[in-house]
Amino acid sequence: MKKLHKNNQAKIREFDIARLLKSKRAITEYLNQVIAEGDDAELAAALGHIARAKGMTVISESSGITREALYKALRPRSKPRFDTVYRVVQALGLRIAVHA
Repeated sequence: MKKLHKNNQAKIREFDIARLLKSKRAITEYLNQVIAEGDDAELAAALGHIARAKGMTVISESSGITREALYKALRPRSKPRFDTVYRVVQALGLRIAVHA
Protein backbone atom coordinates (compact mmCIF):
# COMPACT_ATOMS: atom_id res chain seq x y z
CA MET A 1 0.00 0.00 0.00
CA LYS A 2 1.41 3.36 -1.02
CA LYS A 3 1.62 6.21 1.41
CA LEU A 4 0.44 9.56 0.20
CA HIS A 5 2.77 12.47 0.69
CA LYS A 6 1.32 15.75 1.84
CA ASN A 7 1.07 17.18 -1.67
CA ASN A 8 -0.59 14.01 -3.02
CA GLN A 9 -3.35 13.76 -0.42
CA ALA A 10 -6.87 13.85 -1.78
CA LYS A 11 -8.63 17.03 -0.86
CA ILE A 12 -11.97 16.40 0.77
CA ARG A 13 -14.49 19.19 0.39
CA GLU A 14 -16.49 20.19 3.43
CA PHE A 15 -20.10 18.98 3.25
CA ASP A 16 -22.44 21.74 2.07
CA ILE A 17 -26.13 20.85 2.06
CA ALA A 18 -26.84 23.83 -0.23
CA ARG A 19 -25.43 21.74 -3.10
CA LEU A 20 -28.24 19.20 -2.58
CA LEU A 21 -31.07 21.74 -2.50
CA LYS A 22 -31.67 22.18 -6.22
CA SER A 23 -35.32 21.15 -6.56
CA LYS A 24 -38.44 22.52 -4.92
CA ARG A 25 -39.17 19.00 -3.66
CA ALA A 26 -35.76 18.71 -1.93
CA ILE A 27 -36.21 22.15 -0.40
CA THR A 28 -39.72 21.35 0.82
CA GLU A 29 -38.70 18.02 2.36
CA TYR A 30 -35.72 19.62 4.06
CA LEU A 31 -37.78 22.48 5.52
CA ASN A 32 -40.56 20.15 6.67
CA GLN A 33 -38.03 17.97 8.50
CA VAL A 34 -36.43 20.96 10.20
CA ILE A 35 -39.82 22.38 11.20
CA ALA A 36 -40.90 18.97 12.58
CA GLU A 37 -37.85 19.00 14.85
CA GLY A 38 -39.00 22.34 16.31
CA ASP A 39 -35.63 24.04 16.64
CA ASP A 40 -35.91 27.70 15.63
CA ALA A 41 -32.15 28.11 15.29
CA GLU A 42 -32.07 25.16 12.89
CA LEU A 43 -34.90 26.73 10.89
CA ALA A 44 -32.85 29.90 10.48
CA ALA A 45 -29.82 27.88 9.39
CA ALA A 46 -31.92 25.79 6.97
CA LEU A 47 -33.36 28.91 5.37
CA GLY A 48 -29.81 30.21 5.07
CA HIS A 49 -28.71 27.01 3.30
CA ILE A 50 -31.66 27.23 0.93
CA ALA A 51 -31.08 30.93 0.25
CA ARG A 52 -27.44 30.19 -0.63
CA ALA A 53 -28.57 27.36 -2.92
CA LYS A 54 -30.97 29.69 -4.73
CA GLY A 55 -28.63 32.66 -4.65
CA MET A 56 -28.55 35.13 -1.80
CA THR A 57 -28.84 38.08 -4.21
CA VAL A 58 -31.99 36.63 -5.78
CA ILE A 59 -33.58 36.03 -2.37
CA SER A 60 -32.53 39.49 -1.21
CA GLU A 61 -34.15 41.15 -4.20
CA SER A 62 -37.31 39.03 -3.99
CA SER A 63 -37.77 39.48 -0.24
CA GLY A 64 -36.78 43.14 -0.01
CA ILE A 65 -34.19 42.30 2.67
CA THR A 66 -30.57 43.32 2.15
CA ARG A 67 -28.01 40.57 1.60
CA GLU A 68 -26.17 41.62 4.76
CA ALA A 69 -29.36 41.40 6.82
CA LEU A 70 -30.14 37.99 5.31
CA TYR A 71 -26.70 36.62 6.15
CA LYS A 72 -27.09 37.92 9.72
CA ALA A 73 -30.68 36.67 10.19
CA LEU A 74 -30.12 33.25 8.60
CA ARG A 75 -26.87 32.22 10.19
CA PRO A 76 -26.74 29.20 12.50
CA ARG A 77 -28.02 29.88 16.03
CA SER A 78 -29.78 33.10 15.07
CA LYS A 79 -33.39 33.80 15.91
CA PRO A 80 -34.92 35.71 12.99
CA ARG A 81 -38.24 37.49 13.35
CA PHE A 82 -41.30 35.80 11.87
CA ASP A 83 -41.56 38.59 9.31
CA THR A 84 -38.08 37.72 8.02
CA VAL A 85 -38.87 34.00 7.86
CA TYR A 86 -42.15 34.71 6.09
CA ARG A 87 -40.54 37.00 3.50
CA VAL A 88 -37.75 34.52 2.78
CA VAL A 89 -40.23 31.64 2.42
CA GLN A 90 -42.27 33.73 -0.02
CA ALA A 91 -39.12 34.69 -1.96
CA LEU A 92 -38.38 30.97 -2.31
CA GLY A 93 -41.78 30.49 -3.94
CA LEU A 94 -43.08 28.55 -0.95
CA ARG A 95 -45.80 29.24 1.60
CA ILE A 96 -46.33 28.50 5.24
CA ALA A 97 -49.38 26.37 6.03
CA VAL A 98 -50.87 24.76 9.12
CA HIS A 99 -52.68 21.44 8.88
CA ALA A 100 -54.82 19.74 11.48
